[in-house]
Amino acid sequence: MKARIKWVEDRTFIGESGSGHKVVLGTAFGPEGRTPGPSPMELVLIGTGGCSAFDVVHILEKAREAIEDCVVEIDAERAEQDPKVFTRLHMHFVVKGRCLAANKIERAISLSVEKYCSASAMLAKTATITHDFVVLTPLRPLNLSATKTWH
Repeated sequence: MKARIKWVEDRTFIGESGSGHKVVLGTAFGPEGRTPGPSPMELVLIGTGGCSAFDVVHILEKAREAIEDCVVEIDAERAEQDPKVFTRLHMHFVVKGRCLAANKIERAISLSVEKYCSASAMLAKTATITHDFVVLTPLRPLNLSATKTWH
């Protein structure tokens, strides 16, 4: 796996993955505090959430669960001293679908966070990682229209 990061100006960089995808990243610079894109540490969180969400969806699809959506919201804390590593991460999963089995969702999340997700495995070296989830199922409207209501 390869990546290339090129300095553009101020605190703005262009990151390019080995597969050719590019992302602008940077931190606030100057009196106006302009932020050109996510910071490198925000990208670490986004990558961790993406890694785990991918696993959860894949595991639930293999289990033939009728998953329709998966969102991971991450709340993290960092050390106050350099290097400002992550010290705590909480991953909140919001899973939507029809007739989803809560025990299968819990298993999929646990397998991801504790076994399959490489990003969370690396972060677990410095951070306590916790997780929880909610399951949202569509309610059938009385008029049987195509509208979906989530609770």
